Amino acid sequence: MAFDGRLLNGIGVLAAVVEAGSFVRAGEALGLTQSGVSRAVARLELRVGIKLFHRTARSVVLTEEGRRFFEEVSPLLAGIEDAATEAAGTTSVVRGRLRINVDTAFGSYFLAPRLQPFLARYPDLVVDLAVRDRMGDLVAEGFDVAIRFGEPEPSSLRSHLLLRTRVLTCAAPSYVTAHGAPTHPSELTSGHQCILMRDPSHGGPFGWQFHQGKEVVDVPARGGLMVNDTGALLGACLGGLGIAQPLELYARDYVNDGRLVQLLPDWAEERFPLYMYYRPNDMMPAKMRVFLDFVKDLTRDLN
Repeated sequence: MAFDGRLLNGIGVLAAVVEAGSFVRAGEALGLTQSGVSRAVARLELRVGIKLFHRTARSVVLTEEGRRFFEEVSPLLAGIEDAATEAAGTTSVVRGRLRINVDTAFGSYFLAPRLQPFLARYPDLVVDLAVRDRMGDLVAEGFDVAIRFGEPEPSSLRSHLLLRTRVLTCAAPSYVTAHGAPTHPSELTSGHQCILMRDPSHGGPFGWQFHQGKEVVDVPARGGLMVNDTGALLGACLGGLGIAQPLELYARDYVNDGRLVQLLPDWAEERFPLYMYYRPNDMMPAKMRVFLDFVKDLTRDLN
C-alpha cells in the first residue's frame, strides 16, 4: 500500500492536541487555525475509523479508542523525531518540551530544588513540571514521564523503582517534653495527639502501621488535625501539635538538626516505594533518556 503522507500529518496534529489540551493551543503551536486543526482531526478519524476525542465547550479528552491509538503511535512519532535528529548529526542535542507528572511533595521538596544543573546542561529543553495528587492517564494527558509513590497498578506503562523510603514517626522536642515519648506503638492510642494525613483515594486518613522484623502492628491513630499535604504535616509537627508519620525523604534533615525527634526507631522498618513511569519506546527521545538518567542519579543513594 502506498504511503499516505496525510496520515502522518494527521497523527502530528493529534499529538499536538493531546499535548496542548485544546484545538486552539494546538493550532497556535502548529501555525494552523482552530478549524484547520478540527478538519485534520476529522480526516484522521475518518481514515482510522474511530472517534478520537470527546469535545465539549471546556475540554478536549481522548476517547478510550483514541487513547489506545495514541499510545500505539506516539512512540513511532518519537522514533521518527530521533531518527531525523540522528540523520542530521545532532544526537547530542536535547531539546523540546518535557512534560513531567510528579507527586506533590516529591516535586515541591525534592525535584524542583535540584533541577538547576539539569536545565543549565540542556538550555534548549523546557521542563513542564505538573505537581499533582494523582497520576491520572499519562498518555491521554500528554505527559512524557510520571514520578509517583506507591506500588504500580497493572498498566502498559513501563515502571522503574527509584527508591524505597522509610516511614518515620516524629514529634517536635516541645511535644516530647510535654507529653513524653511512647515506648510501644500501642501507647499512641492513649494520651497522644496524632497528626493525620488524608488519603485521596477515600478521603479518610492513612492508616498507621509499625514494622519490626516480621511483626506488624496496626494503630488506629487519632487526633484533632488532618491535612492533605506533606508541607502542612511537617509544619504542624514542627509546631508541636502532635506526632506525625512523614517519609524519611522529607523528614531526614529535620531529625538530623534536632528540630524533630524520631520516635519508636525500632519500629521504623516500613518502606514506601517511589516509581518512575513512561511509555514503552524502543527509540526513546533524547530528552526523556537524559531526564531518566538524571532522576536515577538523584535518588541512587536515598534507599
